[in-house]
Amino acid sequence: MKIGILQTGLVPEILAQETGQYPAMFERLLGGQGFDFQTWSVVEGELPPGPDAADGWLITGSRHGAYEDHPWIAPLESLIRAIYDSGRPLVGVCFGHQIIAQALGGKVEKFDGGWTVGPTLYRYPDGVKLVQAWHQDQVTELPPGAEVVASAERCKYAALLYPGHAYTVQPHPEFDAAFVQGLIDHRGPGVVPQEQLDAAAEKLPLQLDSPDLGAQFARFFKEGRIA
Repeated sequence: MKIGILQTGLVPEILAQETGQYPAMFERLLGGQGFDFQTWSVVEGELPPGPDAADGWLITGSRHGAYEDHPWIAPLESLIRAIYDSGRPLVGVCFGHQIIAQALGGKVEKFDGGWTVGPTLYRYPDGVKLVQAWHQDQVTELPPGAEVVASAERCKYAALLYPGHAYTVQPHPEFDAAFVQGLIDHRGPGVVPQEQLDAAAEKLPLQLDSPDLGAQFARFFKEGRIA
């Protein structure tokens, strides 16, 4: 099964030397599932010819806001709607979660409660999962057809299921502790309050449930369900 990765952000250069770009992180997360991957760097203006260029699609995170005026946003939203209509499975993470909701009629805004960074608890029907987070933006109004399947203390719509079409999550199961430490060191200062950065760094040694979300993604690609 071929998964098309739509890259909507770039890893800071100082971190990319060690981790690679976001598509490489997702390839590691989904490794061993029998998938082939092809990446289109949407953030640099590269778009696939259409939904049939892959069997399933994944939209990465980004430092950009879904509501910002970039020349690639509108074409990406059109592609999202075309993938949705095609019935091919679509997965979105962080910015991907947000842009899919926006493209389908929802709303994305900066959370007035500020940032969420580092290991964060998300409530799913089968229990809580600890997963990395790094965001201020979030979905604030649901699009038609979206079902809420996870929430957090500071994020009401943390995971959305569009039955038969898409599964999207706000947290970052593709991030490991070393990468988040890199964000704390190189992207956080002056942007995220220092006390939040310090608290996130203290929690980095905790064991995460990220593989559970990776398994959900794989199941959704293959079977159209997350459980």
